[in-house]
Amino acid sequence: MDLLKRLKKIVGSKGFIQEAEDMAGYLTEWRDKYEGKALAVISPKSTQEVSEVVAICAETNTAIVPQGGNTSLVGGSIPFNKGDEIILSLKRMNSVREVDIEGGTLTVDAGCILADLQQKAEDLGFMFPLRIGSEGSCQIGGNISTNAGGVQVIHYGNTREQVLGLEVVLPDGAIWNGLTNLRKDNTGYDLKQLFIGGEGTLGIVTAAIVKMYPRPKYQQLAMVAIPDVAAAVSVLGLARRLSGDQVTAIELIPRIAIDLVTTHVPNFADPMPERYDWQVLIELSSSATEDLKGLMESILEVGFEEGIILDAIVPESLAQQNKLWSLREEISGAQKPEGGSIKHDISVPIAKIAEFIERADTALQQVIPNFRPVTFGHIGDGNLHYNPLQPVGMDKQEFLDKWEKVTRIVHDLTHEMQGSISAEHGIGRMKKNELKLYKSACEIDMMRKIKNALDPNGIMNPGKLIPDP
Repeated sequence: MDLLKRLKKIVGSKGFIQEAEDMAGYLTEWRDKYEGKALAVISPKSTQEVSEVVAICAETNTAIVPQGGNTSLVGGSIPFNKGDEIILSLKRMNSVREVDIEGGTLTVDAGCILADLQQKAEDLGFMFPLRIGSEGSCQIGGNISTNAGGVQVIHYGNTREQVLGLEVVLPDGAIWNGLTNLRKDNTGYDLKQLFIGGEGTLGIVTAAIVKMYPRPKYQQLAMVAIPDVAAAVSVLGLARRLSGDQVTAIELIPRIAIDLVTTHVPNFADPMPERYDWQVLIELSSSATEDLKGLMESILEVGFEEGIILDAIVPESLAQQNKLWSLREEISGAQKPEGGSIKHDISVPIAKIAEFIERADTALQQVIPNFRPVTFGHIGDGNLHYNPLQPVGMDKQEFLDKWEKVTRIVHDLTHEMQGSISAEHGIGRMKKNELKLYKSACEIDMMRKIKNALDPNGIMNPGKLIPDP
């Protein structure tokens, strides 16, 4: 019996896709930067089926590309063009296995949509704090495998800090049951950390125990106009001091981002009464302080006095707050109609954010005069989405041909400023060889040794994350 017949026998016709037109959505990513081919898309409905599929792939030395919601921005979930890999989709594994109210945890299958997991926690009177733009389609297994971040990292941490235990199918088909909800366990290596951020190169996450948090009773948002980027960092410090560290999100938004959203996304208007070059969206949350609006107004008042705030709007309703958050989430998509965008997901120390933006903008103007910097992101953790957009009137391909040169400038500057070339999107295909420029030989050697130890035949998501020799 050939490989595909054996795999289909395990997962059944509902879990097997081989026709090219039916596989199309699995073979490309939304930016259209990466496209590949596959033998088939295999969708198991249980951990045991995943184990059996992986065991056959190990026996036949068939490469596996694990795929969640396929929202990767670095080509991490897309196969190469040889057509000799299978895509292993976790979409049919989407159950909540167990609820632990006392412990504040959920045990969930890896294929659970993030938004559904958030709603489950909400229904139980809790919250799950991972908030990202793709939450309506991304899956928790993919979030774990890329150590996703989002807008609330400043207060709750990224995905790594939300996971207590994992279940993982290893490259030989063995099942590691690390589903523990213990908050303290010092019995050796914390093995789950190998797979959080591992991008499917060491094994396939099939289930996880994640933390739930008490749902804040009160939240207050404000959009604040600031004189410059340095003021955004000052506003963060002021808000944390005066609120007793109740800041749960603070997002940097440039003028061009608002213009792009209001131009290309229906039913959006500039929320500010005047045009300002820079804004921040700041959120306070609390279960104890009811008058968050009064607290926000106190922060704004001091900011006005100190000259770090020029103007502000404070929404009166939840609907108005949600509209402001929607504006922020639409920034990524609103860039696409404007042509080529050379995107970067970097982080630098918070104190160096303003310096980075100024130096990067200056350096790139020498390479691409009149390029449009779309720079936004998470001030509270130093994560910037630094996206040079093609100049008006420039040919798109001519602009994109400068991708490597632009990226080298941005990444070199990031590294010089003790930052990271990937803050939350991962490495995937796009950045794997960049690591050789910015990680030490010792670090890369350790990564390769771990990969070789767990996946000696190299069948788990080959060609991703680990730099080429």
